Amino acid sequence: MQDQFYAYILKCANGAYYVGHTDNLEQRLSEHHLGAIKNCYTKDKRPLELMFVQNFQTRDEAFQAERQLKGWSRKKKEAFMRDDWQAIQELNRLQKKK
Repeated sequence: MQDQFYAYILKCANGAYYVGHTDNLEQRLSEHHLGAIKNCYTKDKRPLELMFVQNFQTRDEAFQAERQLKGWSRKKKEAFMRDDWQAIQELNRLQKKK
């Protein structure tokens, strides 16, 4: 059996997005929902909603996706989750102008 790795986005009760990666999505989501991850941003932001998940072949690919998504603005993350590449391009263009 081949290992799978995941990057994911959760929407917190306060409306913020949390981005993470894992090799066991079901377990990790359960930990988030239970507040079992000490010092995690989501611990006091429940309930949580899974907004996006993508699988990868390697941990490094999932980690790199997490790092990229974490660096994006809220609007860009929302466009990404809608699969709105035109909006992402426009947001990139506006960011370059700054």
